Order: sequence, then C-alpha cells, then structure tokens
Amino acid sequence: MSIVNVALKQPHELQPEPAPPAAEPRQREVHLRFVGLGKTYQAAHGPVQALRGIDLEVRRGEVFGIIGRSGAGKSSLLRTINRLERPTEGKVLIDGEDIGDYDEERLVLLRRRVGMIFQHFNLMSAKTVGENVELPLRVAGVPRWERERKVTELLHLVGLEGKRDAYPSQLSGGQKQRVGIARALVHDPQILLCDEATSALDPETTQSILALLREINRRLGLTIVLITHEMAVIREICDSVVVLERGEMVERGPVWRVFGDPRHAVTRTLLAPLQHGLPEDLLLRLQAQRQRADDRALLELRFTGEREPDLAALIASLGGEVSLIASNVERIQGRTLGRLLLTVRGSARSADNLLHRAHAHVDRVEVLGYVAAA
Repeated sequence: MSIVNVALKQPHELQPEPAPPAAEPRQREVHLRFVGLGKTYQAAHGPVQALRGIDLEVRRGEVFGIIGRSGAGKSSLLRTINRLERPTEGKVLIDGEDIGDYDEERLVLLRRRVGMIFQHFNLMSAKTVGENVELPLRVAGVPRWERERKVTELLHLVGLEGKRDAYPSQLSGGQKQRVGIARALVHDPQILLCDEATSALDPETTQSILALLREINRRLGLTIVLITHEMAVIREICDSVVVLERGEMVERGPVWRVFGDPRHAVTRTLLAPLQHGLPEDLLLRLQAQRQRADDRALLELRFTGEREPDLAALIASLGGEVSLIASNVERIQGRTLGRLLLTVRGSARSADNLLHRAHAHVDRVEVLGYVAAA
C-alpha cells in the first residue's frame, strides 16, 4: 500500500489492525538477511574489525531493534542495508537478492526503497518544512504537481499540516524528527532505517515519536530496523532484537524473551537501568544468617514470560503471612515480565520448601535472606 493512498483515506477507513501475537513476526517471510557479514576498517594503527560473523534474519513488516554499547557495531550493521557501508565479507540480501554487486544506478533505486531517519534530523536550515520533505522528490525529477501532493499528504501523516512554511529553527526537536520521518517516506520505501532517532529527544517527545513509528509500521506494513543504546526504546516499539558487543551478536530473539530472561552479561548490563534494587530500608534489616523466630523470609520471584502468574495460588501455597514489599512487573508483547519481592512470616515451611512451592507458580525464585522484625 502506498503512502499516498493511506494519507487520502478517512479516519474510519484507517483503523489499525490489532497487534499480532508475539510469535507472528517469526512466521512472516524473510525480508532482510545477513549472511556471514563482516566489516573491517583500516585505521592508522591497523585494521579494526567492526562486525564479524553476523547471521541474522529480519521478517517482513516487523520492527527490529539493534542494541549495544558505544562501539558495538550498530551503525556499521545498519548502514550495510542501504550500502552506505560495503561489507568486507558476507552478504546482505533484500527479498533474497544480494545487494553487494549493485552498480550506481541500482544503488539509487535501492536507496529509494530503503528510507532513513537520523539522530540529528539532517534538515536544511535555509529550506522550509515543505521544501525539506520535497527535496528527495525534486532530486529524483518528480513532477511539481506530484511533489506538492506527496508533501501535503506526508505532512498530514506525521501531524505537521500547519508547519509547511515554517523553518527548522522554528520547530521543536520532536517536530524536526517528524519532518525527517516524512522526508524518509517520500519514495514509498519498503524498509525504514532509524539511526538513534530518539536519542536527542526528551522522554515525552521520544514516546510520541515511537508511537508515530509504530503506527506507520502498522498502517503501511513497513519493515523498520532501528539502532539504539536505550533498552526502553526496544521495549516500547520492537518485535525482535539483537544485542551486539564488539561487532558480534551475543543475544537475539523476541523482545519479551530477551527482556524476561537475558542470558548474556552485556544484555543484563543494558537492562540494568530498567531494574530496581532492594529498598534501602530493607537492606538495613536484611540478614543472610539463619532465621530467627520473628523474622520474615524475603523471596524474590521473577516472571520471564513463559507462563501467567497465579498470585492467589502462590500465596496459598507459601502459607503464613505474606506481604508485598516491591514490584516491577509489566506486559511486553502479551507476556508478563518482571519481579516481585515478598516477605513470608509465620510459615511452617523451611527455606528449601518455600522455594519448591514457589517454583510451582513462578519462573524463578530465590530466598534473599531474612528481614529482622522492625
């Protein structure tokens, strides 16, 4: 479906379809494939291997996240998709076709099929919003009437109808990024690349841009590939994710699984800002030694998305007086993920027995120690 046709529809005709279940993106046909991909740069002090052994598939219509620390190879990998970077080894295939041997003419056509938005917007300050969006069409030789129509419809799509004659200096950061998104869509691309598209924005504006990208993904069926160093962005918008470290893949899978049960130390480090430690008052009272008569056992229960928690059955199974101390539980892709901290007092169960009984209802459980009575 072209963007032009979408923009002309009335709101009642443009209801987004329900979000697919978590497993569906993996069942779609492969849109983008990396095969044995490697990239080496020649630096003054010798060769630097930015990517090595990347074997990866991105399904048609999914939002795919690439995350890692600075220098992990995220940008290098993203830029091989539109051949702004040429791999040193391996292949990039789009719809099964190797783009590695494209000549200049075919590269121009490829880059019209692959739109790109940037961290710092890349707008021309001397041109209006409309002229910035129009520029790729003008370069491509699109007739004026068609340029006018496309610009009008795209500005409507991104919510900037009243800003056509404004200049970038008159816009907020979020509005500038909306212009960048409209410009990236002028050629009706099949793939949209996002290079740290929200890292220069405040949290509220980030949420609005992510909501816009998700809506565009649903309405147009675009495959979106984004890079970020923020796990919160991955959680908000992505279907699947790959974690890079020093140019290698260290973890990948559906977002719910990677968030719910991170296997690699790098993934756990990236997720750390989203986690909450033990409350300070509890730390002061926490004892690792043997339980005393009036102490409460402190249990940490983790939900990794594999099953739905039944808290009533859990509490009944533990016995005694159960208190909720802290929680960090959320829903991602229809799965329950997170952590509960409970104290249990007066239960006749031993620590091992408490663990055994809790395991029947949650994915992970640990007795952290005992909390002295206040």
